Amino acid sequence: MEQEICQSCGMPMNTAKEFGSNADGSQNQEYCVYCMKDGKFMLDISMDEMIEHNLQYLGEFNKDSEKHYSIEEARAEMKTFFPTLKRWQNQ
Repeated sequence: MEQEICQSCGMPMNTAKEFGSNADGSQNQEYCVYCMKDGKFMLDISMDEMIEHNLQYLGEFNKDSEKHYSIEEARAEMKTFFPTLKRWQNQ
C-alpha cells in the first residue's frame, strides 16, 4: 500500500486520527489533521510560509530519520518537494 502524505505539509498519515476532516465531518484523505479541519485549511499561508513553519519540527523529523538534515538542506528539499503537493500546484 502506498504511503499517504498530506498534500499541504507532506506529513505521513498512517492512522485515522492523522487525517483531516471534511465540512460534513467525514475523513479527508488528502490533508492531515494539522492542515485541514471541517473542510478548511487551518493555516492561510503561502507555500514558502509552510516550509518555514515545517522547519520548526526539523529536530523531531531528524530524531526519527536515518538522514539528519540541516535547516538549509531541509529547506532546499522542501522547496523541491512542495510544488508536487496538490495544495501548492496552482500557486
